[in-house]
Amino acid sequence: MYIISGIILKKRVVGIMTGKNLVVAIFKDRIMPTIIPLCLIILLIPVYIYSEEEPYFIKMRQDMVKTQLEGRGIKDRRVLDAMLKVQRHKFVPAEYKMLAYSDSPLPIGKGQTISQPYIVALMTELLQLKGAESVLEIGTGSGYQAAILAELARRVYTIEILPELANHAGALLRGLGYENIIVKCGDGYLGWQEYAPFDAIIITCAPRDVPDRLIEQLANGGRMVVPVGELYQELLLIEKDGSKIKRRSILPVRFVPMIHSH
Repeated sequence: MYIISGIILKKRVVGIMTGKNLVVAIFKDRIMPTIIPLCLIILLIPVYIYSEEEPYFIKMRQDMVKTQLEGRGIKDRRVLDAMLKVQRHKFVPAEYKMLAYSDSPLPIGKGQTISQPYIVALMTELLQLKGAESVLEIGTGSGYQAAILAELARRVYTIEILPELANHAGALLRGLGYENIIVKCGDGYLGWQEYAPFDAIIITCAPRDVPDRLIEQLANGGRMVVPVGELYQELLLIEKDGSKIKRRSILPVRFVPMIHSH
């Protein structure tokens, strides 16, 4: 990995590039090899550090998409591309960063988790997003699922009941440049009537039953993906066709319970 550091001195940039056995001083319009004392390098390095994403994270993400997603039948190219693009390791605590692309959920604090990559991809694929949709997410958590949705839909509204997680996810998503995500701290059972109806709703925590208000806020022709149950949970796909509500069981799952502020 290369480290580039620089300071501004009378409009002239002085920098250090270290890599293998090469030490280079970078001036305004030319680069020339030089010998620079180690103490100066140590002083310069904190000033500015530039590094692209570590290649091993890119490789991990590529392997995740190929083996965990495509290998299990995820076919929507837009979903696969979003999973390939979004840097999952930025959404997990530092101590779990090297496990970010493993085939499992990970804790994110406050008794909550970031879902297994395959489940994120499956639930997203079931929504059949084309790009113009307004999507409601219940259970922001780390913000990772919202980031995936934001790559695929026009606008994402996401609700998190735990203030610490809502604040952290909101700051992280803004820092990553997501301008089409709105984060709210509140009770997901109530939905977000102000922006309803939604073309798609995704719930990333498990209610005992599907909340009626969320079905009401689903647009006609819309799709909802939700894990339902307590000891035994199943992932449901719900489709709204006028006054008819169609439910289809997808597979058994295990999610944290959906919290309700009574």
